[in-house]
Amino acid sequence: MSDSLVAIAWISLALATLSVVAVVLDLRRHPQHMWIMNVVWPLSALYAGPLGAWAYFRLGRQASDERVKAARSRDETPPHKRKPFWQSVAIGATHCGSGCTLGDIVAEWTVFFLPVTLFGSQIFGTWALDYALAFLFGIAFQYFTIKPARGLSMSDGLKSALKADVLSLTAWQIGMYGWMAVVLFVIFDHEPSKTSPVFWFMMQLAMIAGFLTSYPVNWWLIRTGIKERM
Repeated sequence: MSDSLVAIAWISLALATLSVVAVVLDLRRHPQHMWIMNVVWPLSALYAGPLGAWAYFRLGRQASDERVKAARSRDETPPHKRKPFWQSVAIGATHCGSGCTLGDIVAEWTVFFLPVTLFGSQIFGTWALDYALAFLFGIAFQYFTIKPARGLSMSDGLKSALKADVLSLTAWQIGMYGWMAVVLFVIFDHEPSKTSPVFWFMMQLAMIAGFLTSYPVNWWLIRTGIKERM
C-alpha cells in the first residue's frame, strides 16, 4: 500500500470530518423542517466530504424550518418544493444512502470485534450484516419521512416505507458492493484493515458508487409517487 494512497485517504477523511462539523454547526442554528434530515445531511457529508457539505448549503438550507414556516405564513410554496426534479431525486438518494452509511459503519465495526461468516467467508458475512443493518436504518429513515408527510398510521407508514426504500436501498448496496469487490479482489487482492484510513477512504468511494446506482431508481420511485419528493 503506497504512502501516497495513505496520504490521500487521510486528506479525504479530514475533509469529510470538517464537512460534517460545518454541517452540524449550521444545523444547530437552522434545523431542518423535516427532523430526520438533521441526521441525513451530516451522514452525507461523512462520505461525500465537501461535496456533501456543498449539497447541504445549496439544497438543504432551502428546507430549514424557519424558511418553510416563513413561506407558509405568506401562503407561498416553500423554497425546497420549487427546486428542479433532479435535485429532489438527489436528495432522495442521499436520504436512502444515509441509512446505508449508518448501517455499514455499525456493521463494519461489529465484525471487527465479532467476526461473522457466510458460506465460509468473513467478507460475505460482513456484506450480509451490512445489508441487514442498512435495511433496518433505511426503512426507519424512510418511515420518519413518509409517515408525517402523508399523515399515515404506524402500520401504513411502515408499509409505505418498505415499498419506497427496498429498491432504492438495494440499488445503493449493489453499487457499494460492486466497488468494494473491485477493491478487495482486484486492487488489493485482500481486505485493508478497518483501522487503516485507506479502508474508510474506499468506503467513501463505495458510498458514492451507491449514490450513482441508486439515483435512477430514486428517479423512478419519486416520479411514480411511490417515494416522497423531498
